[in-house]
Amino acid sequence: MEKVSVYMGADHAGFEVKGKLRDYLESEGYNVIDLGIFTDDPADYPDIAREVGEKVLEVKGSFGILLCGSGVGVCMAANHLKGIRAAFANTEDLADTSRRHNNANVLTLGARNTDFELIKKITIKFLTTAFEADQERHVRRVEKLDAL
Repeated sequence: MEKVSVYMGADHAGFEVKGKLRDYLESEGYNVIDLGIFTDDPADYPDIAREVGEKVLEVKGSFGILLCGSGVGVCMAANHLKGIRAAFANTEDLADTSRRHNNANVLTLGARNTDFELIKKITIKFLTTAFEADQERHVRRVEKLDAL
């Protein structure tokens, strides 16, 4: 089975957690591509959200993970890209539902408001949960999202 590609990015507030999460995911067998930032110098989250989103759109079947202090800013930025369905999750249930019902392709996380052990669980739930493509209502709704 081919490894899932995961594009990661963070602003300065998510930089440290991104590194720890990247290392964890690599140890779990994921093909992680870290798109930065690579220092804790101040950075603008829309820039990294755009970069991660563009890679997810380019590489079929890949996922994105974005971190900032709250997880909200990167979510808002990523969702400006047509075809990106970014979901903020601070529980495993939100990660599960965002994949099953919304076919989310980018997970956003709050580095300052979510415990790292929970971040690991949320991320694995997101990456291992399939979209319910056999449910016409979910397919129809995602198509409408993509048409906006």
